[in-house]
Amino acid sequence: MKSSTKTIAQNKIVHREYFIEETFETGIELCGTEVKSIRQGRVNLKDSWCSIVDGELYVNGMNISPYDHGNIFNKDPMRVRKLLMHKKEILKLYGVVKQTGYSLIPISLYFKDSKVKLQMGLCKGKKLYDKRADMAERSAKRDMERAVKERQRF
Repeated sequence: MKSSTKTIAQNKIVHREYFIEETFETGIELCGTEVKSIRQGRVNLKDSWCSIVDGELYVNGMNISPYDHGNIFNKDPMRVRKLLMHKKEILKLYGVVKQTGYSLIPISLYFKDSKVKLQMGLCKGKKLYDKRADMAERSAKRDMERAVKERQRF
């Protein structure tokens, strides 16, 4: 049976700022009003990161706006949320993250069937010259596509 996925939010800056070495799918611990707010698409992954504390994985800086029709059940939009992953995988990631230059960054948030999942990447930061090379490559590719399109017009 195929599982259906629906993307809710993406962190577009990740591909520009980091080399993504490996990706992982994790569950996320949420309360009811947060899920309702996520269904409305009111989530921001822009400045979020993941950390490992005492053998548990957490996402920091993820903003889930308060649910409009919630009252006392609304949680703090910027609270630290626990990610659900197997203990062995977390310990493996902890060893890798302790190396210099590696960090865990959320890439996207999506529904898989009826559950909210977070795609997290093991990332290494890009240097300024790497970013310039990527920009030059994108610009050259765009120019080539534009030239081909112009050529096909005639």
